[in-house]
Amino acid sequence: MLIHPQFDPVALKLGPVSVHWYGLMYLLAFLQFWWLGRHRIRTHPQLSQASWTVQQLDDLLFYGVLGVIIGGRLGQVLFYEPGYYLTHPLQILAVWKGGMSFHGGFLGVLVAMALYARKTARSWLEITDFIAPLVPLGLAVGRIGNFINGELWGRPADSSLPWAMVFPWVDDLPRHPSQIYQAGLEGLALFVVLWLYSGNTRPRGAVSGVFLIGYGLLRWVAEYFRSPDDGIFGLSHTISMGQWLSLPMVLFGIVFVVSAHRRRI
Repeated sequence: MLIHPQFDPVALKLGPVSVHWYGLMYLLAFLQFWWLGRHRIRTHPQLSQASWTVQQLDDLLFYGVLGVIIGGRLGQVLFYEPGYYLTHPLQILAVWKGGMSFHGGFLGVLVAMALYARKTARSWLEITDFIAPLVPLGLAVGRIGNFINGELWGRPADSSLPWAMVFPWVDDLPRHPSQIYQAGLEGLALFVVLWLYSGNTRPRGAVSGVFLIGYGLLRWVAEYFRSPDDGIFGLSHTISMGQWLSLPMVLFGIVFVVSAHRRRI
């Protein structure tokens, strides 16, 4: 069995300033979004025809960063640990310690994109179609940050599994390194699907719908390998909080895809 390396959460110290791995992973996620966005604008004629510019990408990133950080933290507070943060309100600001909800960050980004759409008079779905393929690799990087932090560990696994891992601060049981599973599923696999699918012109809303369906289904699968979180619906090993939050994504994704193709017809 493998044993988690128990990384130091501080990547480097610059005098009195400590730079955490978790923060670096978020920075890397935002940088890859910016780089992939520039690449798509240069190489996809339909985006150039829609007048997407690098300056607009920079503005989108600014709105997205705010949505991810504010929404992700509030999602963790409201969906997963309302009792703890109610008694420790100052800890809400301690984002460098981890504790960011994807679904909260996702909702935060949707709100941020709605504000950007209002500002620029663009269609909200046009914006979400543009950013959807840029997101999954950032999710993969975030899961690697979870692994480095030693959080969101997996359920117990058979000790014969070659990559079963012990997380010593939890117990001495071999467990699934679920953070790595999620990096591969919600990150790499979803990126490949969306990048290829969005390579051709699609009806408005279709790319967003595929993202919702893909993430929701892959997260649903990954949750069976991850120790369930004690969310607002209580602790359940049958349907976890992450699965409950992913279910509406799949349903809305189906609606988006069907509606997009009906509009084209």
